[in-house]
Amino acid sequence: MTTKRVEGHALFLARLAEAYLLAGRIEEAHTTGRQAVELSCETGERGHEAYTLWLLGEVASREPSTSAAAAEASYGLALARAEELGMRPLLAHCLLGLGKLGRRAGTAEQAHERINTATTMYREMGMTYWVEQATAELKEGGRRP
Repeated sequence: MTTKRVEGHALFLARLAEAYLLAGRIEEAHTTGRQAVELSCETGERGHEAYTLWLLGEVASREPSTSAAAAEASYGLALARAEELGMRPLLAHCLLGLGKLGRRAGTAEQAHERINTATTMYREMGMTYWVEQATAELKEGGRRP
């Protein structure tokens, strides 16, 4: 009897989904991301599950045929899991994603609050690239941090 080694495969699929997203291959990013979530759940890799849920929020927020509610649901699940596991960078990414989504949906106050919180978190963690990204998002929304 042989056993398959699947440890880390969920993360591989998540990274592949992210590469698809960056290449603009949204449908493949979605499909591969769903596979990564399912596998991470099966193998108990909760951190990879949280990361992939965030990624699915990113995919859904860029997918024209998907409602904002789908993106919000993925971000929300990722946010809850990241909070539970103490994954502060991922928590900040979820808040930034929710903020961007909210800004497009017209909930400016809540969007500003989420983006501002993400900016503060990035700053506290010394994540300068992400501070710049979140600050630019705040400026684009008509407010300054």
